Parts: sequence; C-alpha cells; structure tokens
Amino acid sequence: MWKRKGKGDKLVLLTLYFLTFFNFISTDEHNHMYAENEEVVVWMNTVGPLHNRQETYPYFQLPFCQGPHILQHHHETLGEALKGMDLESSGIPIKFLETQNHATYCTKTLNAEDIDVLRYAIDNQYWYTMFIDDLPVSGIVGKSEDDNENSNESITEEEQAKDPHFKPIYVYTHKSFTFEYNKNQIISVSLQHADPVELVYNQRSLDLTFTYSVDWNPTDTAFEDRFDKLLEADFFEHKVHWLSIFSSFMMVLFLTGLVSVILLRTVKRDFTRYDREEGLDFDRDLGDEYGWKQVHGDVFRQPPHLMLLSALMGTGSQLVILAIVIILYTILGDLYVERATILTATIFIYAVTSVVAGYTSSRYYAKYGGKDWIKTAIMTAGLWPGAVAIIGGFINTLAIYYSSSRAISFLNLLSMIALWLFICVPLTLLGTLIGRNWKKPSGSGGSSGGSNNQAAVDFPCRVNPIPRPIPEKMWYAEPLVIVALGGILPFGSIFIEIYFIFTSFWTYKIYYVYGFMFLVFSILLIVCACVAIVSTYFLLNSEDHRWHWVSFMTCASTAAYIYLYSIYYYVAKTKMTGMFQTSFYFGYTALLSFGMFCMLGYVGHTAATKFVRKIYQNVKID
Repeated sequence: MWKRKGKGDKLVLLTLYFLTFFNFISTDEHNHMYAENEEVVVWMNTVGPLHNRQETYPYFQLPFCQGPHILQHHHETLGEALKGMDLESSGIPIKFLETQNHATYCTKTLNAEDIDVLRYAIDNQYWYTMFIDDLPVSGIVGKSEDDNENSNESITEEEQAKDPHFKPIYVYTHKSFTFEYNKNQIISVSLQHADPVELVYNQRSLDLTFTYSVDWNPTDTAFEDRFDKLLEADFFEHKVHWLSIFSSFMMVLFLTGLVSVILLRTVKRDFTRYDREEGLDFDRDLGDEYGWKQVHGDVFRQPPHLMLLSALMGTGSQLVILAIVIILYTILGDLYVERATILTATIFIYAVTSVVAGYTSSRYYAKYGGKDWIKTAIMTAGLWPGAVAIIGGFINTLAIYYSSSRAISFLNLLSMIALWLFICVPLTLLGTLIGRNWKKPSGSGGSSGGSNNQAAVDFPCRVNPIPRPIPEKMWYAEPLVIVALGGILPFGSIFIEIYFIFTSFWTYKIYYVYGFMFLVFSILLIVCACVAIVSTYFLLNSEDHRWHWVSFMTCASTAAYIYLYSIYYYVAKTKMTGMFQTSFYFGYTALLSFGMFCMLGYVGHTAATKFVRKIYQNVKID
C-alpha cells in the first residue's frame, strides 16, 4: 500500500503553525480520547454543488439552524484558511456513548426566499461536509423527484406546463449518526438522512424541525487504522496502477540504455575520429570534419535571456526539493489524515528552501558572466509567488464575487505577503550571496570571449568572440521539433499517475499512495535527464550550439502535454459547469503545469550541462 500507519508528528506541525504566521489562538484541540458523556463536537464545514467540488460556500449560508451547544471555531492553520475550511459548530448535542432517537436539536421558520434558496440548492445537488473528531463526513441537503426511478409517473405534462417549477423537491430534516468506537476513541462515523419535507414553490413560509439520532457500536479496529475505511484501495491500488509503474520503469531502462549507447559508443567513436590525426589544432579549418566538436568555441557561450533562465533554474531546483521532501514527509507521517496539513507543510518548506533557489540561480548567473545579480535574486524570489498571486488573485476575486468559502480573507493575504517578504526574500538573497561567493570558479579551463563580458570560469573550452554560423539541417533536428517531441516520453511515464491525481483532487478522493507517487516522480526525473542528454547530443551533432534553452524546454514541454490532458479530462471525465468552477480548474491546473515546467526544465538542463562538460573536457585541446 506504500504508506506507514500512524499519526503525523504533532510537534513538527506545531512548529509549522508558528513559523507560517498562524493566528494565535487558545485552542481546545482534544487528544481523541473521550470520557463517557463527554461532548463530541460536530463541525459543519462547507456546502456546494456535487459536480463542482471546488465551488463551496459556508454551510450556514443556506437557511439551516444551529443547535444549543455552539462553540466558536478559528482557523487552526494557514492551510485551513487557504482551502476555505470555515468550520462552525452545528450545535448538535452528541455525547460520547449516549444513544439518541429522533431528538430535536433546532427549529427553523423558512420564508419564501429561504424556500427558493433551498430548492435551488437541492435541484443542483448540493452536498455538505462536516468533521467529527477530525473524521470527514459528507451528506446531501435533500432530494428532487428526479432522483426517484418512477418519479415521472405522478407528474403529468399538463401540470408541468402550468408551472415550470412543479418538480417536487424535498429537504432532509433528520440526521442519523452511527459511531464505531474502540474503548475511549472514535473509529468511524457514518451518516444517513431521513424525514424529507417538501419545499413547495411560492410557499410563503414553512416550519422545519431538525432532529438527529445517535447509535454507538463497539469495534476492534485500532485508532491508527481508522482512516483505512475512507481510503479507496480498489481504485488507487488497481492493477492498472501497478502496470503503469512497471511500464514507466521499462521506459527508464530503455532510455538509460540509449544514453549508455550514446556515451559509450557514439561519443567514443567521435573521440576516435577527432583524435585520428595526432596534434590536431582545434582552431584551424577542419575541412570535411563535422559533428559536435565543431561548435567547441560556442557551446559555452552565454545563453540569451540569461537572467530569466537563471531564475527558472533557481525556481525549478527549489520546487524539485520541495516535491521530494513533501512526498517523503507524507509517506512517513500520513499527513493526509490531518486537515490541510499537506498544504501547511508545503508553504513552510517552500519558504525554508528559498535559499536553494537563490543559490542555484546566482551560481548559474555568475557562471555565464552575469553582473546584475540583485535583479536576478528578485526575479528568482518573485517568479513562483508572482504566478501564484496572479492566478490565485483572479480566482479569489471570483470567490469573493460568488461569496464562496474559497475566498481568502484580507488578514490571511497579509500573512502570505509577510511570509514572502520576511522569510522567502531574505533567504533567497542569502542563497544568492552564498552562490556568488562560495567556491568561486578559478578560470583554469580557458577564458571567455571579450564581447560577452563573461567572468573567468572553468569551462573546458574558450568561447570565440564571433558566433559560428549554424548550418542547414534536417527538419527533425530543428530546436522547435526537438522541444515538441522531447516532452512526449516524460509525459508518457506519468500519464496514468496524472489521471489518479486529477481524479483524487477533483472528486475529493483521499490520495494516499504517496509511495507510488515517489516512484513515478523518480522515474520522471530520470526520464527527463535522459531525454535532455539525447536531445542535446543530436542538436550539437548537427553543429547547433543553442543547447541551453533547448535542453531546458525539451523537458519543460512536458508541462504543455499535462495541460492539454487537463483539457481532455475536463471535457470527458467531469461534469463541471459555471464560471467559478471552470476558472478554478484551469487556473490551478495552469499553476501545476508551470511548476512542472520549472522542475523538469531544471532537471533536463542540469543533466545536459553535465553531459556537455563531460564530452568537451575529454577532447584534446591545443
């Protein structure tokens, strides 16, 4: 199952709260142990359309009532606030091990507007979520006559013609809770609905009485295993999932074999051909010679848009480390069992790893003679947060317009800005300083061309002052073709896993197979490295020295295939509708794709850089 059972580290989570500017509160967080007749709080979370899972609203935005036992709730983590988890006490007075049978907890008089609101919600299949002892529980608001198989038998065409709102709609007024417990701990909660009351169109008022029942059943299931009932093993551990892992592994074997052939046979053959004439002068006319050796004077030339490439490299390195740490931390700590804990940990670890982004970008920028390192550091610090701010800001504006629970409050926005200003930016600058001054290159390998203003670096070959013309080549050796084709293999290695991730996120299945994710992510990085090496060799062998951006974009183009797949998934696999849900889906999918763009581009370019240095430093240079 690729997971370890057990709760996450509470001490680590507490540290995350303080380091990510959480609201200071005096929480009554319990230890999941109850005494007999101790209150069990039912927290109501959100309500929204069944097929638009991200379009959520506060539960009590619908005309429901609260019971007598009301407790105030605050956002316990920044992750909860960002995910729109606005928990409010239902007031249902449930006591541990105390059975109830159709007890009343509140009454509500609906006016005509309230009835219309409820009719609209039920007709659009609104469902709600609640949390009891940190266990998620879902329920449906009501039912329409269309939900019954033989509902249309009692509705005549004449009645429908007289009143387009004739369709009978019912709201459930009874909640039946069934608890399973082991000694003094709650293991599972199930919810059923009953006592539907019809909501008649144009009815002026309606009195509703909300009731509940509670049953308690003992079980031998251990507390550490209680989330297993919520995990859909039949879906995530399907044989197709295992088959995808195996096929991706075989792809890695094929690609590593191909790279080995290039390194051990093709490049070795090139070395033999180049060294055939002993004492060959690299700077004279080579006549009929051809291949990657011809561009030795341009291969280490400063790439265009150096600052942007440096910022992308820094951001990519940070996101790669972030992804690895989060996946491993989730495997070890089962973070998916805690509300919004993965998002909380991601924010914290991203802030801490900002030093990696600054170091990587500055090292790369300095290596190619960049001078404006302050702008590079600022661009590196703002590249990913800027993308999040643009996309998230647009979606947040829509959420405010729709009064959705997804709307981020001004205070939480200030917390995020403060986190970036006082942690991310300083750490990025610190990494930049370390990268510029730590183990500075000595320039033993050669000198740069005068027109490039590059600092002395340890390149194996010196850079010619004038770029060498790029000869004509076959269409499949053009950079754009290499980039377009290069992303197919990495996408193919993660295609099935992307499906499982999309299905989990957009249908609220709990994704727990992070062992699978770690394997697929590792395979993806290896595939990207191999693809970048092969594409770089083909490009250089056609005497085209523009390998820097090509090696980056070859792997980064995988993100474009992921986004294209998201369009297919939206059309073929979902029933999402509406401006808000569509914007949410394509906005955050674009953010995911941009993150993959930076990560895979960094991996590809790093592998290509090591490959290029290796082959040119092994060639005799006079």
